[in-house]
Amino acid sequence: MSEDDILYVLALQHVSNIGDVGAKKLIAHCGSAEAVFKEKKHKLAKIDGIGAVRLHDLKLDSHLKAAAIELEFIKANGISCLYFEDANYPEKLKHCIDGPILLFQSGAVDLKEQRIISVVGTRKITTSGIAFCEKLIETLKPFNPVIVSGFAYGTDITAHKAAIKHGLQTIGCLAHGLNQIYPKVHKKYVAEVEKHGGFLTDFWSSSHFDRNNFLRRNRIIAGLSSTTIVVESAERGGSLVTADIANSYNRDVFAVPGRPTDSLSVGCNNLIKQQKAHLITSPLDVAYMLNWELESEQKVIQKQLFVELDDEETMIYNFLKSTDKQLLDSIAIGCNLPIFKTASVLLNMELKGVIRPLPGKLFELI
Repeated sequence: MSEDDILYVLALQHVSNIGDVGAKKLIAHCGSAEAVFKEKKHKLAKIDGIGAVRLHDLKLDSHLKAAAIELEFIKANGISCLYFEDANYPEKLKHCIDGPILLFQSGAVDLKEQRIISVVGTRKITTSGIAFCEKLIETLKPFNPVIVSGFAYGTDITAHKAAIKHGLQTIGCLAHGLNQIYPKVHKKYVAEVEKHGGFLTDFWSSSHFDRNNFLRRNRIIAGLSSTTIVVESAERGGSLVTADIANSYNRDVFAVPGRPTDSLSVGCNNLIKQQKAHLITSPLDVAYMLNWELESEQKVIQKQLFVELDDEETMIYNFLKSTDKQLLDSIAIGCNLPIFKTASVLLNMELKGVIRPLPGKLFELI
């Protein structure tokens, strides 16, 4: 994006009552943020979901003046701007209706073709919670995931530090502009996070710091990743909000269960009980349920020198060999077999060590 383009996108961000959803509608209608400001207000007001009230102060000069000041801050501090229609904008966040129209980035974030997980939880994390969080990231290291969190006390900073320790990329999503760090005691981790990833936010340097910012920040944590993992949570808390947002984005959510008497396990237990999260008791559960395979693995279909397959087993073997992993229903249709018969044959093949089942009723050759 050119500086002029960024200037007008910033100005549109600055207009109150429009928000990211409204801004995207306006840009889609007009073609660009600059065109929005040049279009007549009465025409914009006819756009579905906009209306005259939301456009009340659109034409005020203050928006461009404020945008010019913020742009100078961006340029002076080497901040990258990620526009929602550009290729460098996080791919998963593009599919979130309320994703920011503009993200501000520091560091060297790389989300292209990456496995991305968000790790969240209470700020008052217990010793066992810290141990699980650290073990989770250590165990998942061979899969080279990007670890996203909120850079807050407790679970967040534990996840960031564990990612850095194991040489993984980590991203801190901030609830304020890039001109400050909260909490201040975490300033000592900033350089290492930027070395191993960086920070993202949609807040300006002039934004007023408010507790409600954390709720707005949580949509970015949930939206960046394919999976959100809640390590520990009380009955109420920001991590539960993140889990709800992740569910609304149709993303996977996992939760670590705990004893019913533990106050910091109530939130996780409720997520599982309400079927809002998958239960995990081991870090490898995450890789298993997401069907992750090591990048260094080469899938080799072993020669079944000492295994005899009957006609139906041979048919399924050949089908899977030509199509890779498949659902039970797809195998039945592809081999023209009844589902009950297919399930029986697959079980026999599993016992013979020819195939293996995967989560979600998928099957693949060994």
